[in-house]
Amino acid sequence: MAKSKIKSKIRKREIKKKQISQSLLVEVAWEVCNQVGGIYTVIRSKVPSMVNIWGEKYCLVGPYVHNSVAIEFEPIENHNDPFCIATTKLREQGVEAYYGRWLVTGRPKVVLLNPYSIMDRLGEIKYDLWENHGIETPDGDFLLNDIVAFGFMVKLFFAALSNPEVTEKQIIGHFHEWMAGTPIPAIRKENINVTTVFTTHATMLGRFLAMNDPLYYDYIAFYDWAKEAKHFNIEAKVKIERAAAHGSHVFTTVSEVTANECLHLLGRNPDVILPNGLNIERFAVLHEVQNLHQSYKEQIHEFVMGHFFQSYPFDLDNTLYFFTSGRYEYKNKGFDITLEALARLNWKMKEADINTTVVMFFITKQPFHSINPEALESRAMMKKIRDTCEAIEKQVGDKLFYAAAVNPENKLPSLNDFVDDYWKLRLRRTLQAWKSSKLPLVVTHNLINENDEIISFIRNANLVNNYEDKVKLVYHPDFISNTNPLFGIDYDEFVRGCHLGVFPSYYEPWGYTPLECIARGVPTLTSDLSGFGDYVLKNIEDAERNGVQVINRRFRDYDESANQLADLMFKFVTSSRGDRILQRNRVQRSAETFDWENLSTFYDRAYSLALERHYGKEEVKNNSK
Repeated sequence: MAKSKIKSKIRKREIKKKQISQSLLVEVAWEVCNQVGGIYTVIRSKVPSMVNIWGEKYCLVGPYVHNSVAIEFEPIENHNDPFCIATTKLREQGVEAYYGRWLVTGRPKVVLLNPYSIMDRLGEIKYDLWENHGIETPDGDFLLNDIVAFGFMVKLFFAALSNPEVTEKQIIGHFHEWMAGTPIPAIRKENINVTTVFTTHATMLGRFLAMNDPLYYDYIAFYDWAKEAKHFNIEAKVKIERAAAHGSHVFTTVSEVTANECLHLLGRNPDVILPNGLNIERFAVLHEVQNLHQSYKEQIHEFVMGHFFQSYPFDLDNTLYFFTSGRYEYKNKGFDITLEALARLNWKMKEADINTTVVMFFITKQPFHSINPEALESRAMMKKIRDTCEAIEKQVGDKLFYAAAVNPENKLPSLNDFVDDYWKLRLRRTLQAWKSSKLPLVVTHNLINENDEIISFIRNANLVNNYEDKVKLVYHPDFISNTNPLFGIDYDEFVRGCHLGVFPSYYEPWGYTPLECIARGVPTLTSDLSGFGDYVLKNIEDAERNGVQVINRRFRDYDESANQLADLMFKFVTSSRGDRILQRNRVQRSAETFDWENLSTFYDRAYSLALERHYGKEEVKNNSK
């Protein structure tokens, strides 16, 4: 099938309007109103598209586990609404349940359940899970306790919702990840009238194996899942995931890469692939993409000047900003191969004597004591220098204007004469106090583990921000926000100010970070072992021209992949400014491919299949006429 025909073929699978009118859709996820991981982005960004398709027949269910939920949640009452009625019935059973709107784009209906309200029944719930489904859950895992209790409450909600007195519509329950999967076996065993769809975004076992076995992809078909789950002490989680995968009417995952993993580690091949998307309209500023890049790049310039220029300067007009970000998984996220490629890029740029500097940012989350005082002090000194320069600028401007008006010779006077000795001395003293002979910091914070893998590689490779290095490194072990004292901008703005995102993951079921790059008009590098990279290779024509380059990690060894990554970065460094501007414009246009308005049709297919399998093909067909 030609790639250009993909969208039209997907459209033919769309769920029929009559089918929607006869059904209710409930999505269950631990990340609803609870920002703890990437699935939060999936759910939240997809909401506007789902509301557009399903309207008032769509609802989400999540946990009420922290006080900050109130920021995103608005309680409402509607006693004619089946979701509200079911929530009320839960309260009558002594369950703490809330019904309202999630205050995100689309304002979907949402039911929030507090697992702590039924902890007195935890022993009974765990016994049923073990007795009926063979899943034993240890007592000391508090997160697992919360998830098991939440799952029991979700089952009660579906039991109430499916009561004919509440609604006679067909009900689709869509469960995301093992953390929401515990109700599925009970729903099937108790014959609750709900058709179930389960999506695993990444298998628990796959993530652990990939981190610890360099030959993971070669051996994936030969692992003993039970033995490996016990080895990594994740038996309960893996068993929950397997029970949800096998118990659901329709089993799905997010990419072909993960589908192969599911087949071997979970023992079931997914029925439908559900690629992840974004609400591209939220990022759509095509006519301003270059202006926004320039504006936020200036703010990154300020950080770079404060961080590096204390030790030595370089030409900011010939500086490129690269970055990588995500959960700290040194191998899985490709931090290891990125560092290796950067070391090789540094050598290539020196050999070619290129008058360009690359500043590479590693943005991740690691435990730290505090921001390094030297980094904060340098930032504060930069502000003093700026304040002093602005005072001098005002003084010179006022005096120059007067001198120009009265000067009969029409010549530019000596500007130095317009600066008072006080400001000259103050600027000189400030600069003297700021300048240092030390090398610029590699890491911006005082890490608890001062010898983590990133730091160890940097030291061993001597990539420590030497003056002669063409590649400079900034390791920022905390996520960026506008309250950050070092940057003072949001992550979204930081990304727009950069030139290239680098994400050559070894294990990445999908990969939102490169997708977020192209949505913001920033070219990106990824790998064919990520779900996103694999999807691009199979479905996007001329991806490299449109700013997405995919390195080959599946069929190349580490050294070959590192060389390829270094070569692609070198090619980017040596491209002209005009070419980079054209590529930024093209890359944001290509992002429309990943808009939920297009990708939600995969969900339509999954829901149609689930209705047919549970209610019978003829009944669904009759309801859809």
